[in-house]
Amino acid sequence: MEQRQLGKTDIQVSKICLGTMTFGEQNTEQQAFEQLDYAVAQGVNFIDCAEIYPVPPKPETYGRTEEIIGNWLQQRGKRADVVLASKVTGRSAANSGVGHIRGGPRLDRAQILQACDDSLVRLQTDYIDLYQVHWPERQANFFGKLGYQHGDDDGVDISETLSALQELVDAGKVRHIGLSNETPWGMHRYLRLAAHGNKPRVASIQNPYSLLNRTFEVGLAEMAIREQCGLLAYSPLAFGTLSGKYLQGARPEGARLTLFERFQRYTGERAIAATEQYVHLAREFGLDPAQMALAFVTQQPFVTSNIIGATTLDQLQSNIASAELVLSAEQLEAIDAIHQRSPNPAP
Repeated sequence: MEQRQLGKTDIQVSKICLGTMTFGEQNTEQQAFEQLDYAVAQGVNFIDCAEIYPVPPKPETYGRTEEIIGNWLQQRGKRADVVLASKVTGRSAANSGVGHIRGGPRLDRAQILQACDDSLVRLQTDYIDLYQVHWPERQANFFGKLGYQHGDDDGVDISETLSALQELVDAGKVRHIGLSNETPWGMHRYLRLAAHGNKPRVASIQNPYSLLNRTFEVGLAEMAIREQCGLLAYSPLAFGTLSGKYLQGARPEGARLTLFERFQRYTGERAIAATEQYVHLAREFGLDPAQMALAFVTQQPFVTSNIIGATTLDQLQSNIASAELVLSAEQLEAIDAIHQRSPNPAP
């Protein structure tokens, strides 16, 4: 499988990354091991997790995904063969479902150092290759929020967050740092502080990107390319909706949208209408709808790696196989025609 440079680092990551947010909730440890074994056998060397996983977050499963990955690393002896990414949880409202994490997560020095140490224990490793800030401390547009409203800047300053990450890098606990759910201003601020303060430079940004949500292209794509801080695209199938499996109101047994009502980001009227068009287009070209959607993401010039997830091994096999699909100019033009008619129906 093709590998790509992670930012300006010396790390090469596969263009497909294995997302693990279902491990410990929708997937048992045995199923997770099967997915990890298969992905690595297919040339995937990049694994992404987070302290908050699995989702939806709750106290009884907190950290379980990292524990499962740690058990796999220990049993398989694969630590040197994979690039391991995790995340520290950001600040959230009291009713967000993450209040159990350190009494309310913040991106201050003490919490970041503690979060990393705890992740290292669960992952059974001495270092994390890419340690990411899961979402900003400040009020900003992320998780589908539109219409920026500036509030009081009472959060932990980015300079403190970056200094704490610097300590982790200096201690050898983290090799490189990354952002997630960030804005152009946030990326610029991290890069500026790094350039002028001899701090670690962000290597990547993990934001949503799919046929239903191409907002990354507006302000962040240029920055990702020019600053060599590529996108790790999450939700490339829009929670599985772009496979077409939820059309006509279908709710397959065990599927995420069937199990968890909170995940409604990609099921609005406009999103469903656009999904129908993309699925129809894929079938006109004789393509699997999910593979077409994934291939579109993977071949974007600002994408470093496409984070795929699955709840079954069959899904995983199909998703990884999308790495072999290269969309033609005609197919991309047809996709863009739908996008122009219905831009970003699920931001």
